[in-house]
Amino acid sequence: MKLPKFLLADNSEFPEDLFVVHTEYPRFILNVEEEEVEWLDDLEGDDEETMADEATKVVEAAFKWCDEELAKYDEEDEE
Repeated sequence: MKLPKFLLADNSEFPEDLFVVHTEYPRFILNVEEEEVEWLDDLEGDDEETMADEATKVVEAAFKWCDEELAKYDEEDEE
């Protein structure tokens, strides 16, 4: 099965929170409201600084994707 790179998720146990699930390496769940990341994969690499930079980039991409996705929902509501 082919999965999208990012998924939006919510949970009734955390009604105020919105999550983004990143399905590719390095997999993680981002709590958008709390700005917390739970890594599902160990970050591997020779250069710790490079891995940290890559992790930062993918988390920033998740926030950007979430903002764009939520804007689409807002546009649908306006129509």
